[in-house]
Amino acid sequence: MSKEITPRAEDYSQWYIDLVRKAGLADYSAVKGCMVIKPYGFGIWENMRDQLDRMFKATGHVNAYFPLLIPKSFLSKEAAHIEGFAKECAVVTHYRLKNSADGTGLIVDPDAKLEEELIIRPTSETIIWSTYKEWIQSYRDLPLLINQWANVVRWEMRTRLFLRTTEFLWQEGHTAHATREEAIQETRTMLDVYATFAEEWMALPVIKGVKTANERFPGAEDTYTIEALMQDGKALQAGTSHFLGQSFAKAFNVQFTTKEGTSEYVWASSWGVSTRLMGALVMAHSDDEGLIIPPRLATTQVVIIPIPKPLPELTEVADRIASELRAKGIRVKIDNDDQNRPGFKFAEYEKLGIPIRLGIGARDLANGTIEVARRDTREKFSTPVDGIADCISALLEEIQQNMLARARAFRDEHITRVDTWEEFVNVLDTKFGFVSAHWDGTSETEDLIKEETKATIRCIPLNNPQEVGTCIKTGKPSTQRVLFARAY
Repeated sequence: MSKEITPRAEDYSQWYIDLVRKAGLADYSAVKGCMVIKPYGFGIWENMRDQLDRMFKATGHVNAYFPLLIPKSFLSKEAAHIEGFAKECAVVTHYRLKNSADGTGLIVDPDAKLEEELIIRPTSETIIWSTYKEWIQSYRDLPLLINQWANVVRWEMRTRLFLRTTEFLWQEGHTAHATREEAIQETRTMLDVYATFAEEWMALPVIKGVKTANERFPGAEDTYTIEALMQDGKALQAGTSHFLGQSFAKAFNVQFTTKEGTSEYVWASSWGVSTRLMGALVMAHSDDEGLIIPPRLATTQVVIIPIPKPLPELTEVADRIASELRAKGIRVKIDNDDQNRPGFKFAEYEKLGIPIRLGIGARDLANGTIEVARRDTREKFSTPVDGIADCISALLEEIQQNMLARARAFRDEHITRVDTWEEFVNVLDTKFGFVSAHWDGTSETEDLIKEETKATIRCIPLNNPQEVGTCIKTGKPSTQRVLFARAY
């Protein structure tokens, strides 16, 4: 693997790119800034998507789909929203091509200019709220709880597979409510859904918090976030949930008749996670040998390898074990390929992050045992073939919990409280991770700290205890600590 994957200690960024490509998750596209998600990577994304979708539906949401193209005038209706996205928008200006007069190729037909330019969606609030105006008339139409799975385009100058690409996949929830309190509760509920998914399925511990005004979603009154820590000590925003207030309802004149017969604007939320979670999964858990995938998200949880080659008697036992595992809902693959040696297969499945590898040879068969190798710790042991299904089922859960505990321990070890500017800069430069520090609450100070250190306020943690102190930069009074970090 050392020839394929750059060690983390040598170049973490290159390690990440090598691993994403060599493990077959994604690759670069002919379209600059875009990526191709390969079957193995898309399979893991499907597992994420399907579980999130179940969680959304369990909280009363339904799926819909809205257009990819948004009239430019729609984006103009919410000033803060367009200001936040204007520099990232891809614009469609014409609707037809034609052959050039000199026969050298296709050109844009100048006579096919659109009367109004269309924006390829960077996010869908505007097109959705223009639709909600037709759907919402009365309090009986509320709450409206809709999610869509879609692609979006945000023009990026510097891209990185999964973490930041011009086009990416995501889900975006957009809800409408009769009261401010209901919309805020929705925002917080979906934040909890994201946190539960990250921890229980991705084995990724997160910190729930609220963003500062500088980091808030354009057009939102409040943005809530889950923040995760990667192995290089940088933070990654893993999901956001926004309380939008009534700004989009007012921009698109979405009102409803109350029980009392009065007319009021509705209250809104939006929330989303994207294929950026794939990047988080890789960076939070994997090692220099390859991926380490949490069992609940692994497309293949167990691979069975007959050794040294698939003899009929070994294949028969492998088939029986696979049937027992599948009966318990475990995703299993038998590798009967006789073109590659076992050592090559072991390294390949290690690179792919398969949680458990089972090796069975003639000696194992004679002893009624099977060799078990777990990917998270790289430990190996032998266990009886009888009762193997219960053993593997329990081990998968143990691996899932071990990965979460290991990531949480790393995260907790890299949250450092500081009280002075000197401590703050030293921790950022040497220990990395989250830095808990006092801040005077002004955007000016936040900007200054970012300019001097490249660290941003990742969040103000929810249920943050009140603590009197002084800002690390200005010395002005502060009532609570916030979490700073350098981030992706």
